[in-house]
Amino acid sequence: MAAQGKAMLALGRLKVGQMNKTEAAYAERLRQLEAAGEIQWHKFEGIKLRLADGMFYTPDFAVLAADGVMELHEVKGFWMDDARVKIKMAAALYPMRFIAVRVKPKRDGGGWAVEEF
Repeated sequence: MAAQGKAMLALGRLKVGQMNKTEAAYAERLRQLEAAGEIQWHKFEGIKLRLADGMFYTPDFAVLAADGVMELHEVKGFWMDDARVKIKMAAALYPMRFIAVRVKPKRDGGGWAVEEF
């Protein structure tokens, strides 16, 4: 049982290669973009980047944009500090587009909020 006034957070994440509900919804969005020709390709957990000795970052989706630029998309319900640090480190080290997306509440129009690094 959670301590009073504190939210419970799940530790770790799902098995490698298994999407949560938000990632699955975004995968559907990527399938739509691919069918429309707005992106060329995408793969869930398709790339693993070395940030430092013993430190790696696996973005949720590798996406090949229509213009041929490789993008790495991170899907978030909310940010934990270490995740934001890792995506910023990766963006500084690798010549790719790094994009974070999160679901916008329906009261705010729905869709996806996008942040580039």
